[in-house]
Amino acid sequence: MQNLFHLAFPVHDLDAARSFYGGTLGCPEGRSSQNWIDFDLFGHQIVAHLAPGSGTRSVSSVDKDDVPVPHFGVVLPMAEWKALADKLSREGVKFVIEPKIRFEGEVGEQATMFFLDPSGNALELKGFSDFSQVFAK
Repeated sequence: MQNLFHLAFPVHDLDAARSFYGGTLGCPEGRSSQNWIDFDLFGHQIVAHLAPGSGTRSVSSVDKDDVPVPHFGVVLPMAEWKALADKLSREGVKFVIEPKIRFEGEVGEQATMFFLDPSGNALELKGFSDFSQVFAK
């Protein structure tokens, strides 16, 4: 069995989180309470915790883009990344960084896109044609 990643993060509205993660991103919902919801993000456990008024964000320059920090996400096979990028575009998700290829022609070439959830949490979804390049130098 593969190890699973777990991330807990703050949200301002659980109903909006449920709609975004469960509906827009298609993450199956796990357990929940009136204060949190578990989601399956491509096989990893993320937990939206009700925490009104939380959250600060900065940016870091990566390959000529101002990347939101903090952010979280998942690395997908390229075909799955492209399908999800198309779906999010059709659904009108506003991108912080539009779907694009980063480090083109270099070691670690990858597709990337950034967007915010309804509480302002930044997500990055990456696509790789060759997973051996994820940690390549």
